[in-house]
Amino acid sequence: MRAGIRRGFGLATVVIITFLAVSLGVQAADFTPKRQYRLSVVIGPNYAWGQGAARFADLVREKTDGKINIKVYYGGQLFKGEQTSELQLMAQGAIDFAWASTINWSPVVPELNLFSLPFFLRDYERLDKLLESDVADYLFKKVAEKGVTPLAWAEDGFRQVTNSKHPIATPEDLEDLKIRVVGSPIFIDIYRQLGADPVSMNWGDAVTAFNQGVVDGQENPPGVLVPVTIWEYQKYATFWNYLADPLIVGVSTRLWEQFPPDIQEAIQEAAEEAAHWEKAMARRGLDDGTALKILQEEYATELEFTDYRQYLRSKGMEVIVLDEDQQQAFRDQLQPVYDKWVPRIGSDLVEDAQAVMAE
Repeated sequence: MRAGIRRGFGLATVVIITFLAVSLGVQAADFTPKRQYRLSVVIGPNYAWGQGAARFADLVREKTDGKINIKVYYGGQLFKGEQTSELQLMAQGAIDFAWASTINWSPVVPELNLFSLPFFLRDYERLDKLLESDVADYLFKKVAEKGVTPLAWAEDGFRQVTNSKHPIATPEDLEDLKIRVVGSPIFIDIYRQLGADPVSMNWGDAVTAFNQGVVDGQENPPGVLVPVTIWEYQKYATFWNYLADPLIVGVSTRLWEQFPPDIQEAIQEAAEEAAHWEKAMARRGLDDGTALKILQEEYATELEFTDYRQYLRSKGMEVIVLDEDQQQAFRDQLQPVYDKWVPRIGSDLVEDAQAVMAE
């Protein structure tokens, strides 16, 4: 059985680190670190995603003996609400590190829309196969071409849908619902095709929209639903795993090339360890039990709850879980989205991903 929650790249990463350091002639004696480096995160510190970023910063400080000090900037402070500008700012050197959503980087790296093909992945087994394959390495290569060096895969999770009107179990249930979506074009196409009214807005504005009733619903992973106390605004949750949101732990290549080999190795190790823990936090109670075992046995993590679905139900939400046949009904209606987006992502890449997941 696969390990499920992957620690990192392994030997390939070490080779790349060594090659870059040697080819650029970076020497530890010549290196003077900045007083502080800046790390960008879209969400707040109480989300698993934000907690993972904080853990990474702490591990980097520890593993570099205090040479590299990273400050985490939560809530999109470094890109001033424009989520999709984060990657460009990193390439320019305006942001040093990020724990970033593949969704937010997909307008610049269209291949990352692979994860946003609706009902393409569906479960952790398929997702893990993909992230442990040459397909994932290829995606990291495409990110690197934009001026950001990827260090590890972390995870926001499979995205679920909630709303304030009624349960969603069939495509017809979405008709005319105003659904807040992230500012990525494929999301607009998905919800329009399902008959909903998608409303694109940054996450910083979304909670206010929930409170004011501007939208009827939204879609996000459970690790976002709990910290935002979604039950205060919306009663119905559908767990349908319609797409995944892997996170990329990345560093500006301009900065990465300045680090000597020992610093690079320490940062790489910190990224893999923090991502391993954060993935488990995002998955607890939703996988085959592996995530909870990692948190309790490897890290002795104290948890407020161990199962997202049960926790949402305890808060009064009606939670339904769709099986594969129910998922397929939505997938069938979304064929026009595939017809439009597969060529943009790359037909060969999509086929390679399908082959990997079928192994």
